[in-house]
This record gives sequence, structure tokens and C-alpha cells, in this order.
Amino acid sequence: MKVLVPVKRVIDYNVKVRVKADNSGVELANVKMAMNPFDEIAVEEALRLKEAGGADEVVAVSIGPSQNQETIRTALAMGADRGIHIEAPHEIEPLAVAKLLKEVVAREEPGLVFVGKQAIDDDCNQTGQMLAALLGWAQGTFVSGIEIKGDSAAVVREVDGGLEHLEVKMPAVVTVDLRLNEPRYASLPNIMKAKKKPLDSLSAADLGVDIEPRLTITRVEEPPAREAGIRVSDVGDLVDKLKNEAKVI
Repeated sequence: MKVLVPVKRVIDYNVKVRVKADNSGVELANVKMAMNPFDEIAVEEALRLKEAGGADEVVAVSIGPSQNQETIRTALAMGADRGIHIEAPHEIEPLAVAKLLKEVVAREEPGLVFVGKQAIDDDCNQTGQMLAALLGWAQGTFVSGIEIKGDSAAVVREVDGGLEHLEVKMPAVVTVDLRLNEPRYASLPNIMKAKKKPLDSLSAADLGVDIEPRLTITRVEEPPAREAGIRVSDVGDLVDKLKNEAKVI
């Protein structure tokens, strides 16, 4: 079985995000970029499945400018077998990403697609569900546990107030949550080996998909700064402020 893992290049989660001076978007110039953390978990789960004998090949795919090849190389250094880069000149909306991935799935014919449940830049949480709908495949979302059983996958979903256990028929799309695993670090020898692993390049036109945006960002603003806290002299003062100023009691 082949496993396909889409990976996205985002601002490193350790970096403080800054809004551009003209409020047109987020500042990306000279900012450290990295693989989306949820996608790292997806890559790790695909590799563990391969190491357990449940998969033969792990293919990483990324959509975006040429710099996205660095993100694919990271996945290859972790242990993925090959990479596919789909060149795109601008930010791609989730539906266009799902359509591009649908065409890649048609070419590669994987048994599973592991997707990070969301990207930490836009937090859309849409691509995996849209891809499953376009393919007509079963889907498991917010997955924190998975076990392959023949031609089906038993998944554990994180839901409000507990866990939901489902069994989905493969092929399937699985979006992974934080508690599924802890991604490995790529060793230096594997980073060197990754440079020689195959990485194919395609364009959206090659796949016959229209990627023109349907949405326009009108303005991006930072959240308002929180006001500093104050000290109260006693419990009576606290109750008074909660009642008359905060009006919560």
C-alpha cells in the first residue's frame, strides 16, 4: 500500500507572527519557515505504518513556490521515499488544494492519505474533508489513534467530551491530531540521503486545475493588546470590582 502525505510550508511555530505595515497580510520576509506541525505528525504516522509492514511507500507532496521543496526534503529526511512538488505562484485556497491533491491521488493511487488536521497559518481545517468529498472516500478526522485491519482502518477521534471510535473502509483520508504521535528528528545522514531521493515537479496547469483565488483578504490586524491587571486591597474590593466594573456577578 502507498501512503500520500501533503505537507505545507508555514511560519515556524516558535516565531512571533507580525502583521505588515499596510495591513495587507502577515510579514514573511526574512522569517523562519518550517513544516506545519500537524503535517509532521502525518508524516511520522505514515513512516510508522511503513516500518510496521503496513505500507510499501510514503510519498510527500507540497503545493506552493519553489521554496516548498525544502519542506518536501524535510519529509524525505524523516524517511519518506519520494516527493512531489506542485508549483504555485501564490497562496492557494483549501478547495484548490483539495482539487490538486485529488489529481495527484488519481495518478499515485494511494491506499491512505494522511493530512494534518489544519495548518497553523490559516487554521482553515478544510482540506482533508474537501479531498475526501471530492474523491468519494471515507474519512476520519481529528484522529489521535489508528490501527490498520486488512482493508479497513480503526480510528480514534477526539470529540467534545471524549473519544469516538470508528472503522473506515480504505482507501480513506485521515486528518491527524496532536496526540497521535511525536515526530522524529531527521538525522544528519538522512538529511544527506534526502538530497538524492526523487522529487518530481508539476504545475497546476499540468493537473488541469484552476487555482485562481475566490476570496480576497481586505485587511489583517493584530488582536488588541490586553490591559494590565490590577491589585485589590481585600476581598470586599475584589467583589466590588467584579460586580460594578466587570459586571460578572
